Amino acid sequence: QVQLVESGGGLVQAGGSLKLSCAASGSILSINVMAWYRQAPGKQRELVATITSSDSTNYADSAKGRFTISRDNANNTVYLQMSNLKPEDTAVYYCSADVKLRTTAFGTYRYWGQGTQVTVSS
Repeated sequence: QVQLVESGGGLVQAGGSLKLSCAASGSILSINVMAWYRQAPGKQRELVATITSSDSTNYADSAKGRFTISRDNANNTVYLQMSNLKPEDTAVYYCSADVKLRTTAFGTYRYWGQGTQVTVSS
């Protein structure tokens, strides 16, 4: 019912920047929280940043001062601007969206993107 499509990952040198995008589509009435997570090889998925529909943001300590989350509510899109990237930022990055559906009267459902690889070389 809802699809999230990420883009913008790639290979970058340490100190470089990347901007990830995630567009949600489908039977969407509204989206509350949108977020970025990441999962490095052999590690658990961890939260990177969140943003509410009123643009209130929250960041993991590892992202503070380097990453900026933003969103375009009109287009159901969330972004993650990453700067001063480090090799330890290498991971698959996933977006999520907490969605109220047009087809149901109650409840919020979390959907996930397929992930986009970010690799930072030293």
